[in-house]
Amino acid sequence: MHHCPSCETELQVQEYRCTGCAISLRGDFQQPRLARLPAAQLRLAEAFILAGGNLKGLAQHEGISYPTLRKRVDDLIAVLAELVRQDDRRTGALLDAVERGTQTPEHAARLIKEINGGA
Repeated sequence: MHHCPSCETELQVQEYRCTGCAISLRGDFQQPRLARLPAAQLRLAEAFILAGGNLKGLAQHEGISYPTLRKRVDDLIAVLAELVRQDDRRTGALLDAVERGTQTPEHAARLIKEINGGA
């Protein structure tokens, strides 16, 4: 679950727990961009990848017209592009905070790495 079941707002991950040794890590963790997509668009992205990027075949598999699928893919692209812009703004804000001295370079680097899909 990546979005609130009540209002669809993105959920913030604040704790990770190892199932092997039970160590917990607490903090504010950034979810990957694809995980922040709404559920329907995440399913579409997965189906698109599994279809090898073949929109015509995917439209047939989904039982919808090609133009309908193309519109859904265009909507997915727009949402993903907005997530990239949001992440770019977050990165810029972190770099500004480092310049102002309100954020350590090490912490900002960790957060920027998370924003860009790194571990």
